[in-house]
Amino acid sequence: MLKTMSDGTRKWAGAAAVAGLAVVTVFTVSQDAAEAPVAAPEPVETVNLASLPIDQEDFGIAAPLDVRPTVLKRRETLSDVIKRLDLPGSDGHRALYSLTSTDLLDARRVRPGLEVTAHVADDSLNALSIKLEEGRRLLAKRMPSGEYQAMALDSRLIARPLTVRGSIETSLYQDAQSLGAEDQQVVDFAQVFAYDLDFQREVHPGDQFEMVFNVMTDERGNVIRRGEVLYASLNGKAVNKSFYSFTTPDEDITDYFQANGESSTKFLMKTPINGARLSSRFGKRRHPISGYTRLHKGTDFAAPTGTPIYAAGNGVVERASRYGGYGHYIRIRHAKGYKTAYAHLSRYGRGIKSGRRVKQGDVIGYVGSTGASTGPHLHYEVYKNGKAVDVMRLKLPTGRKLAMDPEIFEAFAVERDRIDAIRGDDRNLPEFVVATAGVPPAPLRLRAR
Repeated sequence: MLKTMSDGTRKWAGAAAVAGLAVVTVFTVSQDAAEAPVAAPEPVETVNLASLPIDQEDFGIAAPLDVRPTVLKRRETLSDVIKRLDLPGSDGHRALYSLTSTDLLDARRVRPGLEVTAHVADDSLNALSIKLEEGRRLLAKRMPSGEYQAMALDSRLIARPLTVRGSIETSLYQDAQSLGAEDQQVVDFAQVFAYDLDFQREVHPGDQFEMVFNVMTDERGNVIRRGEVLYASLNGKAVNKSFYSFTTPDEDITDYFQANGESSTKFLMKTPINGARLSSRFGKRRHPISGYTRLHKGTDFAAPTGTPIYAAGNGVVERASRYGGYGHYIRIRHAKGYKTAYAHLSRYGRGIKSGRRVKQGDVIGYVGSTGASTGPHLHYEVYKNGKAVDVMRLKLPTGRKLAMDPEIFEAFAVERDRIDAIRGDDRNLPEFVVATAGVPPAPLRLRAR
């Protein structure tokens, strides 16, 4: 049914059965577009927002409601929360079961602080809502039959670019946050310049910085999260460089490049582990277990068991398995004839297996003492054209230069120019992005299970 409203807009109202649930869909059409044909709504759409309270008329929840909000405490289970809410009869447990019996919710993986809200009406639980994260709720809704229907409510996120620029007065962290950045954006920014700058000693008051990233908002303009840095620039005493985020089409790896297409990263990391002590160098030595003197083909880094180990560079995992005296072992094939190997691991990183493509800095495993080892450490090897080399003395090649591949550089130039256009648009400065009140809500995808 198409209705003309008093404010000059038109709304389409329709109903469809989804897994036994009547879902009302409402679309708002501007008067200017009234003459255009109106397409029938999709049966799984509704205007309700996951970021709004669920006691809205559109959910079919009758008022008045007894709304009982709470949070999951430490050492509590969801069943404990249901008991604490003191819900009528077995309604709470039946509603919870409707969620956990699907793939929507794994009760074993919930964490303290999880928001749970019960909506009680007429001596029965009308709905149980669990907020998994910003923009995503789970809802167990009581049906006319008395059974509970589980569904996920996901806000449609809208990416709005934000440009943050300023002068470092106290610290990059504080100054960038005061302009709208968060922890992750500052970390991303620091990692971009990690090969060029010591942030402890080479950042000075007055240095100019700029970063561009997307702010993800829901349909009503509420900020849900901030995205990865698209552009990073630092003009200071120690360095004056700018980098653009770009995903190479051939390797499908996102990296940061200068305007001329030169990567911000070096080809390989010399120390693919943080906070470790160099305990044994490359070269001939007496083996601590066998007693023989022979070439030690790698560099050892002593560190506590469980310390993360990173991929030294972009590449493909050739092997991730037990390998004799190396214990749990990983070997990665890189470009330019290089390979790196990591031995004596306690365990492998998630998803690490033969054939897996990894990016420099990905966690591939954790320090251990498996195989022929006298204590927890990382044994790290680097090979060049099949020959073991001393990585600590090796002059590693720089990262990728996109200009060497004209087609890829042309694609990069398009993305670079797009980011520059964002930077030059004053509407992408903080005051324009944050002030999003009054943005018309878009439909929300509702999936019933």
